[in-house]
Amino acid sequence: MHGGKLTKAEIVESISETSGLTKKQIHSIIDLFLQQLKDSLGQDKIIEFRGFGTFEVKTRKGRDRARNPKTGQTVSVENHGVVNFRPGKDLKDAVWSLRD
Repeated sequence: MHGGKLTKAEIVESISETSGLTKKQIHSIIDLFLQQLKDSLGQDKIIEFRGFGTFEVKTRKGRDRARNPKTGQTVSVENHGVVNFRPGKDLKDAVWSLRD
């Protein structure tokens, strides 16, 4: 059984209740954190959270003949960066038995 979806607002609410900080403070911290991740990945840095996982930018090879799925038109795609996430051991262990 799937656990459903967790939104940023729900995370803010939960952290606010347990930390004693206001929702506005938590929201601001989360926004700053996510912006730092984006900025660092945009500078081609590897971001590692021990036990949780690693974010890094990898190069996806371009193709001369790709297809636009909306229009069916053939287009050329250049090499480009994509964000890759590798889960850490603690995260892998936490979700290992979810799909029994």
